[in-house]
Amino acid sequence: MNTAILGIDVAKETLDVALMHAEKLITKQFANTTSGHQQLAAWLVRQEAAKAHIYLEATGQYGDGVAEYLYQQGCPVSVVNPARIKHYADSKLRRNKTDKADAQLIAEYGLREAPGLWTPPPASFKDLQAMVRHLDDLQSTHLQETNRLASGVHTPAVVEQLTSLIAFLETQIAQIKKAIQEHIDRLPELKRSRDLLDSIPGIGPLTAAKLLGEIRNILDFQDARQLAAYAGLTPRNFLSGTSVHKKSRLSKTGNANLRKILFMPSIAAKRWNPIVSQFCARLSQSGLKPMEVIGAAMRKLLHLVFGVLKTGRPFDPDYLVKDQVPS
Repeated sequence: MNTAILGIDVAKETLDVALMHAEKLITKQFANTTSGHQQLAAWLVRQEAAKAHIYLEATGQYGDGVAEYLYQQGCPVSVVNPARIKHYADSKLRRNKTDKADAQLIAEYGLREAPGLWTPPPASFKDLQAMVRHLDDLQSTHLQETNRLASGVHTPAVVEQLTSLIAFLETQIAQIKKAIQEHIDRLPELKRSRDLLDSIPGIGPLTAAKLLGEIRNILDFQDARQLAAYAGLTPRNFLSGTSVHKKSRLSKTGNANLRKILFMPSIAAKRWNPIVSQFCARLSQSGLKPMEVIGAAMRKLLHLVFGVLKTGRPFDPDYLVKDQVPS
């Protein structure tokens, strides 16, 4: 092997790595912190693999820091759709799943499949992503504290502090929502994309902003199915000879933030979006359960997102007739 290959299995607090170099396989673990990234780079130098090709899954924000740091050190970096890694693991009939084994699997996938190179996102995207994720954190905390207040707390001091905290969070939420839309309005390409997404029934300006904070560039995906796979919204089939035939379910191997963003809009789209509504009606008539229909609606809505961003044209209910967006 002439080129060193490094697979990284990313977790919130740790990085499990598998280095394939000079006919050897070495595994190690580092902290997923700035100092941990520095230690990983220094370790690669000691292994005479300072410019190893880095492969890791696109699993959300936890891998962003190490990917960007190693890119800045001059390493070629590839960020791979986790659904592709999952399919590769299935093709190898892999039964053991540990962080160390996952890192080795990612390295093997990179060596065999040679996915394209990754570059750090522009500052405008990183700022938008940071703001929409901060909004999500604020809203989650607001819901938690509101539920605490509604749970029957009667101690005056606690009620006073909870009430004050909830009011503060509501102010923060309103401010970050305004900042998100102002950020988009300052950038013509982002503004155009937001307005295209806002044309889809079921998706408003805020949902559009959240989607744009997770989908870096629609051109990164060849088709709508790839985008759905990235979000973990592709069906997963269970077949084994004639004895096992379970119902399909969502793979959920992908960007969990995208799935979370699409859940409530898909419920609205099921009622108000003519394409999604007719699609869901057919599925319900075929016997699918309500939550299975919602999952399919999320996938259909994401297909429409791909369609308007890829074509640069607003939503058109006649897509259903023209068959421009795959089901």
